[in-house]
Amino acid sequence: MNIQTYSEDKAREIAELFYQSVHAVDSLVYTAAQKDAWAPAPIDYVRWSERLAIKNPFLAIIRGRVAGFIELDADGHIDGTYTHPDYQGIGVASALYEHLLKEANIRNINRLYVEASLIAKPFFEKRGFSVVKKNEVDRQGVSLVNFSMEKYLGDIS
Repeated sequence: MNIQTYSEDKAREIAELFYQSVHAVDSLVYTAAQKDAWAPAPIDYVRWSERLAIKNPFLAIIRGRVAGFIELDADGHIDGTYTHPDYQGIGVASALYEHLLKEANIRNINRLYVEASLIAKPFFEKRGFSVVKKNEVDRQGVSLVNFSMEKYLGDIS
């Protein structure tokens, strides 16, 4: 696995990874309607390309494929952490998070925060994030639950 910064030629693959990742979530956790609201079809590749050019995510590359990505905003906000269904459970998100931690330290970011899905919440809790509050987000008239979480980097783990 190689961690690298975003390059424009990966935009379509990242957009598809996001869609596939969301739609692979167990329907007992998020319903089909919730997944459709979170990651609608058809994929808006233009919007994704514009978003990625701003977010500049870190990418995990395995055998030439984007296996996952994570985004770190200048203020410490982790805006997205997704792993392709083919690569889940092998440490992709962990490697991306470790890379993000190093970058946060280089950039003198002392607080990380995220709105974690039901699926991502245990990942962030395991890394020392605390729940600040539970959120209900409306997407296209569909309610989605996530959690505002934070971690101060003096608590490195």
